[in-house]
Amino acid sequence: MGKGQKLYGKAKTVIPGGTQLLSKRPEMFLPEHWPSYYGKARGVEVWDLDGNRYLDMSINGIGACVLGAADPDVDEAVKRIIAGGSMSTLNAPEEVELAGLLCELHPWADMVRYARGGGEAMAVAVRIARAHTGRDKIAFCGYHGWHDWYLAANLSEDQALDGHLLPGLEPLGVPRGLLGTALPFRYNCIEELIGIVERHRDDLAAIVMEPIRDHQPEKGFLEDIRAIASETGAVLIMDEVSAGFRLSTGGAHLCFGIEPDMAVFAKAMSNGYPMAAIIGRKAVMEAAQRTFISSTYWTERIGPAAALATIKKHRLNKVHEHLVSMGEKVQSGWKNAAENSGLTVEVGGIYPLSHFTIQHEQSQAAHTLFTQVMLGKGFLASRSFYATYAHRDEHVESYLKAVGETFKMISEALASGQIIERLRGPVAHTGFRRLT
Repeated sequence: MGKGQKLYGKAKTVIPGGTQLLSKRPEMFLPEHWPSYYGKARGVEVWDLDGNRYLDMSINGIGACVLGAADPDVDEAVKRIIAGGSMSTLNAPEEVELAGLLCELHPWADMVRYARGGGEAMAVAVRIARAHTGRDKIAFCGYHGWHDWYLAANLSEDQALDGHLLPGLEPLGVPRGLLGTALPFRYNCIEELIGIVERHRDDLAAIVMEPIRDHQPEKGFLEDIRAIASETGAVLIMDEVSAGFRLSTGGAHLCFGIEPDMAVFAKAMSNGYPMAAIIGRKAVMEAAQRTFISSTYWTERIGPAAALATIKKHRLNKVHEHLVSMGEKVQSGWKNAAENSGLTVEVGGIYPLSHFTIQHEQSQAAHTLFTQVMLGKGFLASRSFYATYAHRDEHVESYLKAVGETFKMISEALASGQIIERLRGPVAHTGFRRLT
């Protein structure tokens, strides 16, 4: 047992759940054997506490490190800020410059507010939408964080049914008074949104959705949503926390020609430094003045500086084109490896946020074995691959060579009924299921 595994054992005694983020729990990857903690990270390389070096061909900071870990240009900008003081009684001038840049990238937007994380930024957006419309109900599609407004979707008239909508996201602690305020519809299912509107037209504050996740929008889907929002007076909010800066320099909605009323960014906009932004039309955003939205650490200087450096480098180097190229090669490689090994594998996601699923009744055990074997070959690997600007062809080639070997071994283990026997620990846990 390495230092990381031992430290995680201690963490579970002093930190509820062991980590701050469900998606980073070692049990989600390789229970009892995942390195758990890092000593250093640079580009696509990660060193654990024992000094072992891995190539990160997995989720790369849960999608935050779009340029790669410890990008020198972003880090240099941050170091200059640290040298001058990251916090003061006065405000950071970078806030104004960043607002101008975000509105330049999104000409439909006029004003910007900031937060430091995606979930809280989504809560800010929903608060502003409710303040603007004077309405309560939210129609949503996709995953939007941990706050009460969203988890209210898992409340039921029958408490025994609480949590059925998004398995793994229990609504414990969410006031039951929020029952019926968060109303889900599935991506590309416009009839479901129409049904919500028919029942709640006069109290619909916002339509919240990711512009894209696993599937391309069907013809007219996003256009119909824009028309419904305009006709009902509901605020159309695009959650770009995951998709943003993957398909363009800015929001993925730009690729589809859709102009929302608000959009929310985090993760990739600042390459691993805490930062989030809520942008929107002036008429909507000014409602923030009529409610109370305020936090001390939303005024620190590092986040805006990191975002400015990240976005400028992203635009200059057309980083999104590289992300698409890397992801396309990985998805193609997964398919070829599956065909060559006899595995049935479903591949999905936009290229920069790719994922695969082994189609088998023991799929979760197979995914766990994949992570175990790939770790032994020097890769942090899971069912997902989030591309970064630091990934190069040689990284993808070495990774796919290892994937081919690993898929063949998994295929043999499944055929012989020995998949569990080949695991050195328990099967990895499954997380919550996204409603898409």
